[in-house]
Amino acid sequence: MSPSLRIAGPILRDIPMRTNQVPKSSSSARSIRTSDWWRSAAMSIRTRPPDRLGLGFERERVPERATNRSDDMGRLNGKVALVTGAARGQGRSHAVRMAEEGADIIALDICQDIESNKYALSRSSDLAETAKLVEAFDRRIVTFQADVREPREIRDAIAQGIAQLGQLDIVVANAGICPLGAGPVQAFADVIDVNLNGVINTIHAALPHLRAGASIIATGSVAAFLTGTTDNPASGPGGAGYSFAKRTVAAFINDLALALAPYSIRANAVHPTNCNTPMLQSEPMYAIFRPDLEHPTREDAEVAFPAMNSMPVGYVEPVDISNAIVYLASDEARYVTGQQLRIDAGAVIKARPFDKP
Repeated sequence: MSPSLRIAGPILRDIPMRTNQVPKSSSSARSIRTSDWWRSAAMSIRTRPPDRLGLGFERERVPERATNRSDDMGRLNGKVALVTGAARGQGRSHAVRMAEEGADIIALDICQDIESNKYALSRSSDLAETAKLVEAFDRRIVTFQADVREPREIRDAIAQGIAQLGQLDIVVANAGICPLGAGPVQAFADVIDVNLNGVINTIHAALPHLRAGASIIATGSVAAFLTGTTDNPASGPGGAGYSFAKRTVAAFINDLALALAPYSIRANAVHPTNCNTPMLQSEPMYAIFRPDLEHPTREDAEVAFPAMNSMPVGYVEPVDISNAIVYLASDEARYVTGQQLRIDAGAVIKARPFDKP
């Protein structure tokens, strides 16, 4: 794992947290008593021993606004976000979009291929490009070449990132592969190791550093809700593993949200349909969408991509997912947890009947 620190913009500095104003009373005596009550309550909160879970959590009310920057008013101003799979695709988009809203970034990516995955993965130059794009918004970024299958690499990256950036508020467990088509049984193991175990490794490594108001977001897929997609036998062992991993991520996030709710730490998942990234725009994926052709091209696959969606599009763009990530990471969603948010152009409602609430 090789860290690289990039710093842009002003140094973080503390400013007082805003609190709600106590309404003024028509009676000055009552105003004084009310003020004294608030002062007493505030002192009690500051001096009360924290109720910890053994991981550094405290039972606290979610702050209305948590910020230690005063130079702008981004929706993620003053927050630090961890993003895995950040070198390109959705991960890069998430990192850049959160930086646009004021967050500093800890960016991780493997930056090398996995043998059973038949399309090329990112390179270190891709991660460097993500850093440049984040810096363009005058935000700080620390980059690491790290494998989410290796818990120690993630723990070390998070520790070094926090040492440079001061805190961790947002976790986006995004890294993933999709080794579709005829291939070795190892593809089943590899996709579960990355797409499921990698999500769990990332979140578990981050947990000791999170406090009230933190947000955890995992990348799932509409494959978690549908049958006959990546779990089709034509998709091979890797496709079966992909569907299993995404279904299990959804279940994991649901139960994680329940466990963390008393500590005001939120956990949600986003589930994209086809997304315009190198994963989708790859020869193995073209072959899945056009099994009638021996060597289908992107142009061939573009005709078939829209078939799974209700809306007349073949795929969504990475920024469409990133906009949902920003919302879930922000204080606007401070009481949103346990959600399975589909950004799917209506793919699931097209394939499944409505289940009564």
